[in-house]
Amino acid sequence: MSVISLRLSDRDNTLIRKYAEINGMDLSTFIRQAVIEKIEDEYDLALFNKVWEEEQGQERVSHEQLKRELGL
Repeated sequence: MSVISLRLSDRDNTLIRKYAEINGMDLSTFIRQAVIEKIEDEYDLALFNKVWEEEQGQERVSHEQLKRELGL
């Protein structure tokens, strides 16, 4: 297992530690979870942007129109 060190101001240190404590997490778990979530959010946004660009100019069908076409 690896160890990562980071420098924090006293204010940031207190804020992060108290937030983790309030949410019932140890500091390591909280920081790991926050970093992983950030990476996943950026990946999801990049994927969305890629699909959005690929689909520009394609014909769109509304939900209501699709239901009518399917006889629902």
